[in-house]
Amino acid sequence: MTTILYALQRENSARILERLQYDSGLFGASRLESNTGYNVAWIRDNVYEAMGLETVAMQKAIKAYHAVFNIFRKHEYKIDWAIQHRPLHAYQYIHARYHPKTLEEFHEEWGNKQHDAIGIFLFKVGELEQKGLKVIRDENDLRILRKLVCYLESIEYWQNPDNGMWEEREELHASSVGACVAGLEKVKFIVHVKKELIEKGRAALNMLLPRESETKSVDLALLSLIFPYNIVTEEQREQILTNVEEQLVRNRGVIRYHGDLYYNAKGEAEWTFGFPWLAIIYKKLNRPNKYAFYIRKTLEATNSKGELPELYYANSNLYNDNCPLGWAQALHLVALQ
Repeated sequence: MTTILYALQRENSARILERLQYDSGLFGASRLESNTGYNVAWIRDNVYEAMGLETVAMQKAIKAYHAVFNIFRKHEYKIDWAIQHRPLHAYQYIHARYHPKTLEEFHEEWGNKQHDAIGIFLFKVGELEQKGLKVIRDENDLRILRKLVCYLESIEYWQNPDNGMWEEREELHASSVGACVAGLEKVKFIVHVKKELIEKGRAALNMLLPRESETKSVDLALLSLIFPYNIVTEEQREQILTNVEEQLVRNRGVIRYHGDLYYNAKGEAEWTFGFPWLAIIYKKLNRPNKYAFYIRKTLEATNSKGELPELYYANSNLYNDNCPLGWAQALHLVALQ
């Protein structure tokens, strides 16, 4: 019965996720008719969403990675400028959000300085290429890959504060530094990466851990260092998991960090994708009881359509309008793989 249930959940999550993909290959963060602004494309969300589709429709996933390459090719002049001059202002960095049809930047302030978005893209391109799946189409894509490495060197990612995964105040974030380290490690077999470029990142990461940043001792974003990146030591991994489970896990999801004000109605919002994220990690660690527990919690967090909303309001059964959240559906698919 469990196997059948998992198969049905997987099939439904795949359908939900596929409906979020535009003809360009890019995914909206949520449903395409959304009026919350979540119908646009974030680089980071697209990588996670493509990661989910890899489990059921690899060609559609690769189409998404090609679309992100197309974004970088369209805005290559900006990458070139950042390599030559080193950005001083947030708008001079590679942005995180784009129009899913025209691939144009959204220029308004939105915490667009997100180094982990570059890191996770490099990571996935490198990982898939190592598996023999051709994500790099031609010399133009290869040139972009080289320039993204040079970009991370120019901005000195290991000591450059960014807005982080949650697009908030600028700090040095462990999840951002770790994403860049993981990305550079993966693509060093494809393009030249200076050894010290990785070493500086690892040193900075070890200085930050087990904290996410100066102001956040525990943060849901730290799970990314375990999955997909797998770049922490066993001791660091266990400390992250202990901290997240003891301090952030709630009934309907996982809060991002203590004091989170986003959709805060008498308490921190509970993000549903925390459950499948933990399920994935415990599956990979071969801890079946923990895996089953978080898969069950994921199922309990779905609505009547089998959709995972972005979040539930604290201590309630009410969820926000960003439903389904593609990132959450994707992690659910990976967890059920």
